[in-house]
Amino acid sequence: MNYSGIDLHSNNSVVTVIDETDRVLAEKRLPNELARIMTFLEPWKQQLAGVVIESTYNGYWLVDGLQAAGFTVHLAHTTAIRQYDGLKHSGDETDARYLARLLRLGILPTGTILPPETRSVRDLARKRMQLVRSRTSHMLAIENITARHHGMRISSPEVLRLTAETIDQMGLPAEVALAMQANLAVVTTLCTQIGLLEKRLADKVRPRPEYALLTTVPGIGQILATVILLETGSIERFASVGNFASYARCVESCHTSNGKKSCDAGSD
Repeated sequence: MNYSGIDLHSNNSVVTVIDETDRVLAEKRLPNELARIMTFLEPWKQQLAGVVIESTYNGYWLVDGLQAAGFTVHLAHTTAIRQYDGLKHSGDETDARYLARLLRLGILPTGTILPPETRSVRDLARKRMQLVRSRTSHMLAIENITARHHGMRISSPEVLRLTAETIDQMGLPAEVALAMQANLAVVTTLCTQIGLLEKRLADKVRPRPEYALLTTVPGIGQILATVILLETGSIERFASVGNFASYARCVESCHTSNGKKSCDAGSD
């Protein structure tokens, strides 16, 4: 069998194919064009045990395209890989060969490849989270301005009830009032967009029985149930309750060496 590793960058990729002895059979830097990469791998397709791609921000097109073409694709869990210890020289070619070698040895830490339709809903939930964080920063800016100029901070619900007219009546310097109105305009826009995203997410997750089950847990509301459901994916991918608890960072991580134990506390 042969093994392939792809070191993916923003505009090009280094693609390598190795055999059972780690001998490089083919290797080339290619532009990020699916057709070019598949053409390069095609002569080795029947003998390929798999193609390893790093889990990066820009990998959807490559993972989906290779899977659709019949290649067995593995998503490398990059943060779990201790790379290149002891090597004097490293580079993109070394990175690609290393990924392929880990696959050959059967010790490649992998991430889950979600189906595109499932992944798109999860990414929508992540976009909602990004917008909520942005809204929070603008709301805090309004609260801070009020505290600086009036000696007291208004609450978040009060921020959401503000209008341009009420800001004009707060007796603030004109420039400060304009700055606050800019924050408020962004908050208003974000509230609208967040509402649209939440409606679409609800339409997608509410029919699922897992969602109804999650909302029966005390402390888990509609939004948190949505996030848990979409980030977890198929619960069957976890071999046990302990594996899921570890994935959720609810248990401490421990390393033991020479009788000494070092632990990092899990999340509350």
